[in-house]
Amino acid sequence: MDGGEGGARREDADGGEGGARREVALSGESGARREGRERPRVLVLRALGLGDLLAGVPALRALRRAYPGHELVLACPAELTPVAVATGAVDRVLPAAEPGRAVPRTLDWTGPPPDVAVDLHGNGPPSHRLLARLRPQRLLAFAHPDTPEVDGPPWYAEEHERDRWCRLLRAYGIDADPADLRLPRPDAPSPAPGAVVLHPGAGAPSRCWPVERYAAVAEALRARGRRVVVTGGADEADLVARLVKLAGLPDTDVYGGGLPHDRLSALVAGARAVVSGDTGIAHLAVAHATPSVTLFGPVPPSRWGPPPHPRHRALWHPGPDGDPHGRTTDPALLRITPDAVLDALDALDTPDTRHAAPEEGP
Repeated sequence: MDGGEGGARREDADGGEGGARREVALSGESGARREGRERPRVLVLRALGLGDLLAGVPALRALRRAYPGHELVLACPAELTPVAVATGAVDRVLPAAEPGRAVPRTLDWTGPPPDVAVDLHGNGPPSHRLLARLRPQRLLAFAHPDTPEVDGPPWYAEEHERDRWCRLLRAYGIDADPADLRLPRPDAPSPAPGAVVLHPGAGAPSRCWPVERYAAVAEALRARGRRVVVTGGADEADLVARLVKLAGLPDTDVYGGGLPHDRLSALVAGARAVVSGDTGIAHLAVAHATPSVTLFGPVPPSRWGPPPHPRHRALWHPGPDGDPHGRTTDPALLRITPDAVLDALDALDTPDTRHAAPEEGP
């Protein structure tokens, strides 16, 4: 999840229990290539954040394989264009975003309707109707009782995000592998090779582990001779500054202000480990096979956690779900101690984990 924001947007409390799995004809046009256009198009809606996009990579690649002759257009925030390109599945980004990660009100689509539209944004009906207004030949989406014309598979609220979208596509006969998550390593060198990256921010205070605890982890690691660097988004300057001050970090080890994707990607790919909450940088660590410790609460790792692999540790104290958009740190997150994080890092700090080959899995 990008900042743990629950990227699979449940747009209505009732997820629906759709029946037969088939693509829905919305325009009445035949499947033949439209006259005057050289290439058919697939439009995919996922106007969410970094972690959401990375969790959707397996579905995007499955669509790329299923429609090799189509132009694949991804409707997502413009700032995620470099990430979309890095997936190797997207031909073009259609900028689309709304405050609070809501369904976009409109899409700046031009030309004939899409041949295929795919709702990877949520369970509808707002996202269904947004795509349906474009009159695609076929719409692939989860079922919802308020959009009965969408005859897709049912939505399961407790499903893992990667599995959710792959199951959607499989319901339409498209093979999709949830483990197909890896991104190519960046060409640029890391600005801090071998460092442990701490990322204290998230999309809401409920998903932010106390900065004092990050500082305790930083101090312990530095006492062991480890280099520690801190990252933060464009709107997290105060949070980063507090951590830097508490941990006594030098300015050379601060990467705040929202790094450009190529620089952030290089930093994560070259890191010894990444420690963060359930946010985009955790998904980036998975994409680059970088060891990671991810702190969960209020949303469990069963919905947003890393794939099972020795290089990734998800810390979580089971309990009732909290508010992923809350204004105070979630109680489950508060139960994670600095010692638990350090123990998890120690468990990662083995030759097998540090040097695991890219072919070995997510």
